[in-house]
Amino acid sequence: MPWAGGTYYEVSGPEGAPAVVLIHGLGLTAAVTWEAIGAALAREYRVIRYDLNGHGQSATPPGDASLTALSEQVIALMDALGVARAALVGFSLGGMINRRVAMDHPDRVRGLGILNSPHERGEELQARVEAQAQAAGEGGPFATIDAALERWFRPEFRAAQPESVARVRAAVLANDPGDYAAHRWVLAHGVRELIRPVPPIICPALVMTGEEDSGSTPAMSRAIAAEIEGSDCQILPGQKHLGLIEDPESFIGPLRGFLGRLPD
Repeated sequence: MPWAGGTYYEVSGPEGAPAVVLIHGLGLTAAVTWEAIGAALAREYRVIRYDLNGHGQSATPPGDASLTALSEQVIALMDALGVARAALVGFSLGGMINRRVAMDHPDRVRGLGILNSPHERGEELQARVEAQAQAAGEGGPFATIDAALERWFRPEFRAAQPESVARVRAAVLANDPGDYAAHRWVLAHGVRELIRPVPPIICPALVMTGEEDSGSTPAMSRAIAAEIEGSDCQILPGQKHLGLIEDPESFIGPLRGFLGRLPD
């Protein structure tokens, strides 16, 4: 089992190819999130998938959970693998983490793929997200999983692909309740660090979300893109939060095009 300082990771793709780091979201794992997309990108890129702190097979480091702690995990993993620069593709919380890395370590980032990631929410939605984080703190992942699956997947997918939905459910419920609650607070509050970022993010970026994603809305993706000069924003019709599992091909094409255009 490959480990680097307590982080579980997997590497695939041609040696010497440009590196792409895939960063999953809250409560999930690299394997559950990136199975299809990781395999497709590994035909051309050196793909690094890993489990976030306290998720999957990665250890929980000492200290409080924070966006900075999660971004430093990326840098530590890159250092351990001898990767000087990489494109960082992050989903949801992962799209917050890669933005934090780009702010703190711009010389290490070739480009950002920011997928279904939250941004400035407005008072009503921010209060709802904080209430969900509070519920997770009191009842762990069990307290919020059923409502989450309804937000994440379209009804027709849940009916047609119960095994895929069950796999996501199992991954979330496998989390340690304390770790899950701590990282849910990061998801709730960390966006404040990323609004109109200082220092500004200067690397190329592709921002994507689903048209029906209620937590990482099209308006949020457009706002993220507006704050990163020269970035591209794409809204996927009819998709909800976990469109990258429902329909990975809709993400693979734009990601391959974006990665192929990145400067060395």
